[in-house]
Amino acid sequence: MDESDLAWETLDSEIDYTCPGFDVVREDVRLPDGTNAEFHHVSEPPSVVVVPFTDDGEVVVIREWRQAVNRVNHGLPAGGLEPDDTDVLAAARRELLEETGHEPNGLDRIATFEPANGLFDSTYHYVVAHGCVPNGEQKLDHNESIAVETTRFEELAAQATSGALRDGRSALAVLQYALRAESSGDY
Repeated sequence: MDESDLAWETLDSEIDYTCPGFDVVREDVRLPDGTNAEFHHVSEPPSVVVVPFTDDGEVVVIREWRQAVNRVNHGLPAGGLEPDDTDVLAAARRELLEETGHEPNGLDRIATFEPANGLFDSTYHYVVAHGCVPNGEQKLDHNESIAVETTRFEELAAQATSGALRDGRSALAVLQYALRAESSGDY
């Protein structure tokens, strides 16, 4: 079967609901068998997720209140790209500084993933930051409650492997980095 045989045809698209950070989109579609249907999804700007290492091998992590799950979330700094962002690494640098007050000496891209493409059009760009130093104050958005701390990467990887690191964006970043570092002999 050719991939084009699986494609849906979008007949119409309209935003049902918009709010800061995302839109709920309704699309009228034609399925491959010719049936017309409605499909709803959440649309949001692309994001960066940063694995920030200090020179002594610690990882800068955050604790942040997440209303959707009604608890404090432990994870990595992350944030949405702005409409005028053209450079993922520059956006990662900005988000790291805004959320943690840390600036990196260098940045490398790991990968890009669509974590939930059955319901969201989200794209996460994963970046490793090296040589991070506290060089400023947090510049949090009005609806962010974030505390900053550091931990050993091995501890973070163990949390990701055991399921204790519940934030999926962060767990995927940690596991991707661990696999890449292991295969290159750096871990």
